[in-house]
Amino acid sequence: MDTVTNKISTRELRSQLSDVLGRAMYGGERIGVTRNGKLAAVVISVADLEALEAFEMAQDVAAYREANASDDGTRVTVDDLRADLAS
Repeated sequence: MDTVTNKISTRELRSQLSDVLGRAMYGGERIGVTRNGKLAAVVISVADLEALEAFEMAQDVAAYREANASDDGTRVTVDDLRADLAS
């Protein structure tokens, strides 16, 4: 994960939680938390989370608009779908 600026183990996180939160909140760092040597979570700022959610929403809206534009009006009933899947 290229955007993680630093990694810290869960053991280190317990003793450095206040510092880690400050670095994420004020420094904008994305701090990976590892468990057994593998990345398990990432501590990010609220601003980063809001930006990620806005990006996700924009992608959803774009996908909806694309699907809506390409809709030819053809519909399939549930019974027809089940019959197609059974054959």
